[in-house]
Amino acid sequence: MWEEYFNDFKSHILLERSLSKNTYEAYERDCKKFFAFMRENYPEITIYTVKLQHLEDFLWRLKIKNSSKRRIVSGIKAYFKFLVMSDRINDNPCQLLKTSRIDKLLPVVLHHEEIQKMLSVIDKSTYHGFRDSVIIEILYACGLRISELLNLKKGDVYYKHEYIKVIGKGNKERLVPIGEKALKLLQLYIKNHRSKLPKIDPKCEDIIFLNRRGRKLTRQYVFQAIKTIAHEAGIKKNIHPHILRHSFASALIQGGANLIAVKEMMGHSSVVSTEIYTHLDTLHLRETLMLYHPHYQELNKRKSKEP
Repeated sequence: MWEEYFNDFKSHILLERSLSKNTYEAYERDCKKFFAFMRENYPEITIYTVKLQHLEDFLWRLKIKNSSKRRIVSGIKAYFKFLVMSDRINDNPCQLLKTSRIDKLLPVVLHHEEIQKMLSVIDKSTYHGFRDSVIIEILYACGLRISELLNLKKGDVYYKHEYIKVIGKGNKERLVPIGEKALKLLQLYIKNHRSKLPKIDPKCEDIIFLNRRGRKLTRQYVFQAIKTIAHEAGIKKNIHPHILRHSFASALIQGGANLIAVKEMMGHSSVVSTEIYTHLDTLHLRETLMLYHPHYQELNKRKSKEP
């Protein structure tokens, strides 16, 4: 009953809204968690009679991070909005579902020195070590999503003009500048490492980043590799898949880059998404003030002497 319209929802997400397969799969997983909760706790309630109170109860019982709750709410809202729009149900129980209590946290970022420390602990004498170091360089130098990086093809790199072509969310295409250092490392990887793989899957002939079996890397592998390297570098921060992308945007904003230019490079549909990095810049400015202004230095000295 609860999944009755999910195939139609899938077509709506992938074809009409042009969202990625990864987004749909996340929506599906999150909605199914809610469906399972309803079957167990409110077996008499159906998709036609569910109310706001049931959704609020579901969210209240979830023992997960607020960021994960926001993602789950997005998936459930998308499904019920589709059901109303396609006349499957009359009323949307999510319409008054408030997520304002779920505090929106600023993204965790890595500073340039921390990224250099990560690169220094990688054994670049191995195929996977050199490849992973290039992946980190490009994610940080270009601000790509991991899925965008893994879909890069050899023909997407414009060496002469120092740009790469990226296919982002909703199959939207954008050109992203790539720095000289990252570009040279990418060339070295393709010429001296990728070319020496004993076998490449015919389906992956044009894909740049491959595993040692000549197949496309997974998002899970890249995330775990970044997490492991950060741990080996002694970084204690909460490492997440987008951390290098966030670090890219934060570094640009702190350096004085134009917000609209950062929006275009990030592939954001709205500048509102990019503005969150200006808050990070404000925090950075405050930290700088506290550390280096003589008034605050004196204040910090007095505090450190207090019993």
